[in-house]
Amino acid sequence: MSVIQGSEFYISKRMGKAIMDYKMLADGDKIAVAVSGGKDSLTLLRLLLDRKAFVPINYDVVAMHIDMGYPKSISGKLEKYFKKLKVKYRIIKSDILQKTDKNKINCFWCSWNRRKELFIAANSLGCTKIALGHHMDDIIETTLLNLFFQGEISSMAPKQELFKGKITLIRPLAYVEERLIIRFAKEAKLGHDTCVCPHSITSNRARVGRIIRELEKACPDVKKNIFRSLKRVKEDYLL
Repeated sequence: MSVIQGSEFYISKRMGKAIMDYKMLADGDKIAVAVSGGKDSLTLLRLLLDRKAFVPINYDVVAMHIDMGYPKSISGKLEKYFKKLKVKYRIIKSDILQKTDKNKINCFWCSWNRRKELFIAANSLGCTKIALGHHMDDIIETTLLNLFFQGEISSMAPKQELFKGKITLIRPLAYVEERLIIRFAKEAKLGHDTCVCPHSITSNRARVGRIIRELEKACPDVKKNIFRSLKRVKEDYLL
């Protein structure tokens, strides 16, 4: 593994704070890292592996990729990358895409089914944690998505226990802004992919992202303000 420097240093530092704040990891954990092939999940995998060299706990990492059966599969490319990193890995191929009415396929459908396959695979390998590559911008967008389209105040939790604590979801990049990940992906030459689904461009998440970018022109701190608001809830001023 390379020495931590440049943007990786700042990402690792913020990752460490999130991990400590939410007690995400414990000695002896076996972590399934969900790897889509995008910049976020590849960054998360690299940093979790690099941090093993200096953090005071021992944990094991397994890279997992769910191949949903889209025409442009990156399973072969990811397998080569996993071998290069010398990380344990598992690629799960699903045929659910071919069995589903195209009119029912959207970002939520894809995410839900990938998550289901991930839970099954992680459980079969005895993983105690599942690490997802969601970053600060994802949390901010989710907050607005739930407010605008679900009529509720909620977001992504940095740590969430599922199935009565059998598996715990963690998001170590919760304090990391996407701009840092973009910079690191270029510096590390990760060769990441983007979502091949046509719904990703017209999704509500993409719409919210455009709204935030427009608001930043008037208020450069709008993202930080939304993120901070999740820890500064004034219950006396809620219905």
